Formats: sequence, structure tokens, C-alpha cells
Amino acid sequence: MATNAQIFGTWVVVIFYMAVILYFVWQGSRKIKSLSDYAVGNINFSPFSVGLSLAASMTSAATFIINPGFIANYGLSGVLSFGIVFPIASLISLVVLSKSFRKYGEQVKALTLAQWIGKRYNSNKYALMMAIFSLLLVTFIVLIVVAITKVLAKALNANEVLVLASIIIFVFGYMMFGGANSMVYTNTIQAVIMIFVAIILLASGYEYFENGISGMLARLNEISPSLTEWKNPQSLLFRDYYEIIFAQAIIGIAVVVQPHIITKSLLLKKESDVNKYLIIAVLIQALFFSVIFAGIYARLHFPDLQANGVALRNDEIIPAYVVSVFSNGIVAVIVGLIVVMGLISAGLSTLEGLIQSVSSSITTDILKPLFPNLFQTEKNGIKINKLAIVFLSIITFIISYDQLLHPKLSVGILAQNGVYAFFSAAFVPVLFGIFAKNAKLSAVFPASLVAILVHFSIYYFMPFLVENYNLTFGFFTKFLIGEVRNPAIASSAAIVISTILGIILQFLPKKEQKL
Repeated sequence: MATNAQIFGTWVVVIFYMAVILYFVWQGSRKIKSLSDYAVGNINFSPFSVGLSLAASMTSAATFIINPGFIANYGLSGVLSFGIVFPIASLISLVVLSKSFRKYGEQVKALTLAQWIGKRYNSNKYALMMAIFSLLLVTFIVLIVVAITKVLAKALNANEVLVLASIIIFVFGYMMFGGANSMVYTNTIQAVIMIFVAIILLASGYEYFENGISGMLARLNEISPSLTEWKNPQSLLFRDYYEIIFAQAIIGIAVVVQPHIITKSLLLKKESDVNKYLIIAVLIQALFFSVIFAGIYARLHFPDLQANGVALRNDEIIPAYVVSVFSNGIVAVIVGLIVVMGLISAGLSTLEGLIQSVSSSITTDILKPLFPNLFQTEKNGIKINKLAIVFLSIITFIISYDQLLHPKLSVGILAQNGVYAFFSAAFVPVLFGIFAKNAKLSAVFPASLVAILVHFSIYYFMPFLVENYNLTFGFFTKFLIGEVRNPAIASSAAIVISTILGIILQFLPKKEQKL
């Protein structure tokens, strides 16, 4: 439970934080005259600012709040998967894909990922399909909203549902006006706060290293030997190296094709700024990824994963750790307030990007092609985009409310299932569009459909066959058992199969037809 000093301080910090955000939203909104301005901005941002913005938006509440909870539950196997394999794969992919994607995006003036794909393959129907698939990213929006709700509810001793409603009204409300212009400013501020918080969280467990790393591992081993093993057969996500390394590496490579990540390079106005932007983004992102190690500290702090005699759910572990560790003394409380602000920043930085990219895709890639008469003026387009954000806010509240009351292990599972399905479908068209000079629509379109089909078949249909008809799928069967399953297994298989299919179809001597 938060102390009175923590509650008062949190209110002060939150109100100040809201005021700063609203100021930059006001500044950014004054320059928005079209949907293009909202989607990619019309200000000449520095590569430093855009790099920080990317690092902040690529690092979500999952990195600072949800994933450390998995580490607290499952130990070093989670560190290997989420803290080593995934970061290396995703950062290499970011560097390789961003530069080439920006070159083509700049040429065709694409505002969204779906639009980029549609123009790259000269297919409006393909763009529409990918825009519809992008609605799966609502699950990621839900993850972030739930994570921020958990942090604020713990810090304020407040009702979670009331906090949830307040967050949605505030964030979705200001995102109706700011767009990309204000988002780069707010993301930059959030990234700076997150840098300090990452350092604080990494240093918060210094006492556990009094006897060195071996001493810390010995204490962890006393709680449970499985926490110090690189594989954790008792976990739901880190059972063997196929799951920990192979599947996570595939996910790390493909995660970059999310709209709020790969389209960030379009904010740069000069090609010469791309390298500077990537250097800043990679260095800061590497620091942010290391924050998951705080999950180890949290497990040592809560050996039985209980606070005040109450069992902690996965998504509550880091918020409870922060409130507990930074509660004694005025200095500790102040540092704790900075950490709370950083955890909120980690969520908002990605949430803003998702709201901006998904609403832009709904407006420009779904509604505009279907109802062109509604977009006769730029002013009408901006109004419709605001209505799209209202729609997103309602859907987000309904799903988030259910996740607060009935989570399956973690809201992270829901988010991974939706987000991984989307970038499984987007991976082949982006990859081929960047590196295959004569990439064929007849190769990438079926690959996207197969990726979605394979992902959801592995996650839902194959487990149904195992549970009801006792079918087996070799070593794969163990990943299909249980109420909670690892979405990385389904997605990595979908990406590999769809990529192989795309390569085969790309080299088949078939006449290209417009879809």
C-alpha cells in the first residue's frame, strides 16, 4: 500500500505531467492542417529527437512493467529470452529494415504501413486488408492501458476501473489533436525520463550484489532452483531453447514492421540524418531492454510473490516493487515518484504512437477508400480521424476492463497474440518490398493470408485437436497444451512458413496480375 506521502506526491507529479503534455499537444495541433500532418508531421525534427522518440515508442509498458513480471516468475530463462535474444534480433532488424523502408516511403509519400504496402504492390485491396489486420494492434493498446492503470492504482491506492477510465479519456482525448508533431516532443521528454528511471531501476537491487553475482544467484536459487536455470520447464513461456531462442529471435526480427516503429523514419526530412537517428535509437533502446532485470530484484524482494499477504499477479509485481522499495524516507519517496513517472512514460510513449498509427490507418486506409465522398476536404478527414480515435477508446475500455477482472496469467499474452499475428502478416510484404526489386503481389498477398491462418490455427485450432481428439504433433505438442499458450510459438511458425511460401511463389514463372 502506498503511503500518504507517496499518494500526495503522485498526484502532484501526475498533474504536472498532464500539464506538460497538454502544452506540447497544443503546440503541435496548431500546425496540423491535413491528415498527412497528423500522420507523419510537418516539422523538421532533429535525428536526436526522432531517435529518442523511436526508443521511447519501441519500448512500451511491456518492457518496463509486464516483461519484468515474467522474469520475476520464471528467472534467468526469461532474461535469456526477453533480455538477450529478443533485443539483439530486434535492434539488428531495426537498422537493416529502417533505412530501406524510409527510402521507398519517402518516394511514395506513404502515411501508414498499410498504405506503404498498397503502393509498393500497386494494390488498394492489399492495403485495405493490411489496414484491417492492423486493428489487431488494439490488443497492444490494451496492454499499455492496463499496465499504466496498475502503476497509478498502486501509487494512488485508487480504484482500478476509475483509473482506467481516466487514463483513456485523457490520452485518447489529447491524441485527437496532437498527432505526429506533438508526439515527437512528448516522446523525447518521455525518453529522457525513462533513461533516468532505467538507471534507477537497474541500481535499485544493488544490495543483492554484496557477495557478487554468484551471491545474488545463490539467493535466487534458494527461492527456487528453476529460477537460476537457462531453461524453465515449469514456465509457460521459456520451456526449451526452441521457445527461448529460435522463436524469440524470429519475433525480434519481425517486430520492427509494426507501424509505430518502422514508419518513424519517415519523420526525418533528410537522408543524411538516418544514421544519427539509428545510433541514438539503438543505444538508448539497449539500455531500456536491460530494465527487465529488475524482475530479478522484484523476486528477491518478494520471494513468495506476495505483498502484505496478498498474492501478486504478473502485471502487479513491478508496480508493487516500486511502491515498496521507494517508501522509506523523503529521498526514497522522491526517487519513487520519478520511477512512477518513468513507468507511465514507458506506457504513454508507445500508446501515443499506436493511437496515431492505428487511427490514421482506419481513416486513410479503410474509411477513405470505402467512403470517398466523406473526404472531400482535409477538414472532414481530420474530423473523421478524431471519430476513429473515439471508436478506439471505447473498444480499448471494454477489453481493458475485462483484462483487469479476468486476466489469463497476464495481459501480455493477449497483446502478444494480437500484435504477433499482425506483424506475421506484414513481415513478408515489407521484407520483399525492401529487398526484392521485382517483388510480386502474387507472392506476398498469399503469404500474408497464410501467416494469419497459420498463427491462429496453431494458437486455437491445433490445441483444440490435441485436447479433444488426442492428436499429437511431435515435440510441438507441448506448446499446444494448457489454457495459456505462448503466442511466440504460433507467430514464429507463421513467419517461417509464410516466408518460405513467399519465396517459392516469387520465383514461380507466373504472370503477375493486379489484385
